[in-house]
Amino acid sequence: MSIFTPTNQIRLTNVAVVRMKRAGKRFEIACYKNKVVGWRSGVEKDLDEVLQTHSVFVNVSKGQVAKKEDLISAFGTDDQTEICKQILTKGEVQVSDKERHTQLEQMFRDIATIVADKCVNPETKRPYTVILIERAMKDIHYSVKPNKSTKQQALEVIKQLKEKMKIERAHMRLRFILPVNEGKKLKEKLKPLIKVIESEDYGQQLEIVCLIDPGCFREIDELIKKETKGKGSLEVLNLKDVEEGDEKFE
Repeated sequence: MSIFTPTNQIRLTNVAVVRMKRAGKRFEIACYKNKVVGWRSGVEKDLDEVLQTHSVFVNVSKGQVAKKEDLISAFGTDDQTEICKQILTKGEVQVSDKERHTQLEQMFRDIATIVADKCVNPETKRPYTVILIERAMKDIHYSVKPNKSTKQQALEVIKQLKEKMKIERAHMRLRFILPVNEGKKLKEKLKPLIKVIESEDYGQQLEIVCLIDPGCFREIDELIKKETKGKGSLEVLNLKDVEEGDEKFE
């Protein structure tokens, strides 16, 4: 016995649906689960890894494909790949309550992991455990934003936690080697960006070992390149200046 399937129907499984309303009509695309967030945060750049098919639907669950004239009316084009990109970027992800809860829990854990990896107690220079950061996030009633990347949210969490506990981003240890002539003048410009100067050595060149906030790295790198016209050098000695052992709450 053969089963008739209309030509405008496509059956898909294990789907995450992204929906957009445009020109009074509903349009949907079928994506692989857990890939939409990756695309929106810039982690996933391959469209074929995100889309199950480059087709635009009016109803993914029923397999009903959108009509060409409706696409042109709503999007000004019938280029399905381009329309898929628009829906993928601006559409609303359709998930069940259970899936949404699981996704938010995972993002909460991921944010806590990033914070724990980047931060220390500034007095002891010891890192905090992920469990401790999770507890602190619950104490400040941090609410996960599903449309924002975990990295962006981790930076927000660090700011908020600073008001409640001793925490800051672990410093990077750098070594600058600068031409002596430009070195002294450049050191004054670098001072506001440096947390601690650990050593200075004036010889043929000026050598400085220091600690900085990781957020200042790019600015320091660009300043040294510009002011020394490429003659100065910058070396990362430690990505994180931390002590052994985990930090605990008293």
